[in-house]
Amino acid sequence: MNAVAQILENCPSDDDSHRSGTSATWDERVLTEVSTVLFASLRRSDQRLRGVAYLRGLLGAKGRRSIRNMAALLGGSATEQSLHHFVSDSTWDWVPVRRSLARHITQLDPPLAYVVRPMVIPKTGENSVGVDRQFVSELGQLVNAQQAVGIWSATERMSVPLNWRLHLSPSWLNDRMRRRQASIPDDLGDRTLGDWAVEAAVETASDWGLPRRPVVLDARHMDLASTIASFRAAGVPFLARINSAVQLTVTDPALQGRTPEVQQAIQIMTAARDRMRPAPLPGRGPESGRPMHLTTKIRVRPSPAVRQLAGPGELALLGVAESRRQGPVELWLTDMTETRLPTLMRLSRLVRRADHDFRETTDRLGIRDFTGRSYAGWHRHVTLASAAHAVSVLDADEPGAKGTGERRD
Repeated sequence: MNAVAQILENCPSDDDSHRSGTSATWDERVLTEVSTVLFASLRRSDQRLRGVAYLRGLLGAKGRRSIRNMAALLGGSATEQSLHHFVSDSTWDWVPVRRSLARHITQLDPPLAYVVRPMVIPKTGENSVGVDRQFVSELGQLVNAQQAVGIWSATERMSVPLNWRLHLSPSWLNDRMRRRQASIPDDLGDRTLGDWAVEAAVETASDWGLPRRPVVLDARHMDLASTIASFRAAGVPFLARINSAVQLTVTDPALQGRTPEVQQAIQIMTAARDRMRPAPLPGRGPESGRPMHLTTKIRVRPSPAVRQLAGPGELALLGVAESRRQGPVELWLTDMTETRLPTLMRLSRLVRRADHDFRETTDRLGIRDFTGRSYAGWHRHVTLASAAHAVSVLDADEPGAKGTGERRD
């Protein structure tokens, strides 16, 4: 049994009643502890003080977490200038700060997986770094927005964002004036949001000295072959939601000979619907009054075209259905072929955990409220907003626990 499976076996399933605090509340002792860890890489004491002030502003301001609103809480116009300089024009590196936050969080509450979650930031103007009118797959429409992706440390009890990438379109990368005004690094080239997602996930799961855990992601709008290849090259296990048209070859002895050489994932699952069994998922089952999902796992390998890039190794295809008549509503692909089906299904639900915590905590703390034009400023802001999220959900009396719903001095 692998490490994730062992943790899950000893971890009670969560349900809708066990959720993080939904308001900007925090424990003063947690703020002190997180700030000490977070800003250890900042050499100057004035930067460390401004970092703590920025966190207080994110946690305590009312409404939009603009620098002006945070400064009004903390001290007025002089504070506004100080905070603006700290986040947009200062020289401190956000990567060591993120890495320190990640190590602190994963030590307090070891993750079951690292979840990849996209973030769309609608904008009305054209000056915020990265903003563009672009098609957003998750929304199915053109939106004037920034697009980013976050990597979350996730358990069934809570999740915390650790790492970020901001997507920049050619209209930014190929415009010298825009690049100069936003201070976009010279070595930053054109990459898809999916490329950034995989890079950030590999960095977080493999390069930061964190607990080795799988990456869970929605890869329906990504290049699946390059995604699998990148994770395999880094030795990072993955569980990826895929679309129904992905081409696969069945290697499962129970189905070999019953299906053509290469089939779409949905066709494979349709042929295997008699193998669907009820799955005990968090918050479902007879005691919850909510119907249980039906699931099954089929051994497969990538199609020949995908194998050229991703390699020949065996994978497992998971199907999740409401009933045998309706067929699967979710399809997942993983290289964790020996991991038990209930464990894989619980891992897949961590995407919903991150979605919930983004909606109820991270977004309320202003992670999408940065209005500056600076590339570095955007990265510093989301790093500090991630830290504010951590402060708001941790309890000093019980490491890794949820916020208590009130500030305690």
